[in-house]
Amino acid sequence: MAKDKKVLYEQLVATNSNFELKGKNMLFTSANGHMFSQLNKAGEIGIRLSKEEGEEFIRQHNSSQFKSYGAKMKGYVVMPESMLEDMNLAAKFLQKSYEFVLSLPPK
Repeated sequence: MAKDKKVLYEQLVATNSNFELKGKNMLFTSANGHMFSQLNKAGEIGIRLSKEEGEEFIRQHNSSQFKSYGAKMKGYVVMPESMLEDMNLAAKFLQKSYEFVLSLPPK
């Protein structure tokens, strides 16, 4: 994985004091017992959204379903690289992902 993708993900997570970067080999964020973002081996950032928000995100941002270790991650979409050029916009969607998992029953 490209080091710059890891740095970008770390910067994105650092935009909000509610978020804590976890993991050593596979970096991720979680809340309420649910993961809400992840950086895969390909250097793609996946965020978890509701079914409706995920479908809209894929359409609006020319995105796709997120995969990690070759498996499709249910409820996750790929955050396009171009979105990371606008850290405020990327942070807004990471916040939506965080709010979504907070709406789920705790694990």
